[in-house]
Amino acid sequence: MSESKQTTDRNTIKKWADARDGQPAIIKGTESDNVGVLRIHFPKESDNNEEFKPIPWDKFFDVFEARELALLYQEKKENGEQSTFHKFVNR
Repeated sequence: MSESKQTTDRNTIKKWADARDGQPAIIKGTESDNVGVLRIHFPKESDNNEEFKPIPWDKFFDVFEARELALLYQEKKENGEQSTFHKFVNR
């Protein structure tokens, strides 16, 4: 069984995303609340790159903190491969 972890640490989040070529982003069309729905986007694994708008890490973390979010993520899949599974949860 793959283990999920939770963090609010900026360095941990950025390191996890960078190791998987992830980019901070918002989902296009969700900007009605000023910024939009946050995501870490993995362009190499996505068929829908046009749905995502990259944003700088500083802006990402400003929204992350303002919304009091935490990142729930996995390091590896059950088969041992690196995982990109993640979701944002309330603290």
